[in-house]
Amino acid sequence: MSDVALSFESFGVSHNGCVREHNEDNYLVEPRTGLWVVADGMGGHEAGEVASASIVDHLATIGIASSAPDLRARFEDRLSRANAEIRRISESRGITIGSTVAALLAMDGRFACLWAGDSRVYLVRNASISQISRDHTEVQELLDRGMISAAEALTWPRRNVITHAVGVSDEIVIDFQQGEIMPGDIFVLCTDGLTAHLTDAEIGAAVVSATPQAACENLLQMVLARGGTDNVTIVLVKFANGHNGQSPHPDLSRAEG
Repeated sequence: MSDVALSFESFGVSHNGCVREHNEDNYLVEPRTGLWVVADGMGGHEAGEVASASIVDHLATIGIASSAPDLRARFEDRLSRANAEIRRISESRGITIGSTVAALLAMDGRFACLWAGDSRVYLVRNASISQISRDHTEVQELLDRGMISAAEALTWPRRNVITHAVGVSDEIVIDFQQGEIMPGDIFVLCTDGLTAHLTDAEIGAAVVSATPQAACENLLQMVLARGGTDNVTIVLVKFANGHNGQSPHPDLSRAEG
């Protein structure tokens, strides 16, 4: 990793879309702490949005970590607290509610992506987009087992059935990937309201040469123009050499998880 500090810019947008009356998504942009999050609530109005808000509210208290392991530990602690709160709400209402979560943690020149559900994290590097997260869905499990094709997955009747989420059980099942941040890296965090209407290639093309704010707004307009059948939330984090953008907290001038 170069000794040159990596500056960055980040931005987020959320919209209820063209069909839904309420927005059950939430997001968090906390550049000083090295944390970016999207969450997609499940359970209907005043249930799903409560679940995603609980995740964001708890993670917003994460504070400035002393090290990358400390940042990861703080994240897992806050997510555990949110899970417990969502469970209490579910029990008090006699219904099952929950939320997906997809997060980027950045510190000391490295990143970690953590997720549960089908909200995604993409990395755009050298103008090429790759999906870092792996959907926790029935259809992804069928794909992994070779039981259906990629083409069949697009129209599979239960393609939106999620296998893991925060708040649906006492134990959280969360996956993660980590790696080194390279100058010019762009991370895209999004709920499935984006990926339902845009291909990976379209997402990559939209973010490569635009600022995070312009890219977020452009992606949102593309979704709305195509019918916006779900809530949509997009968070972008774009790294660059030197201090061309937003200068992170000194302990976060390079990133990890």
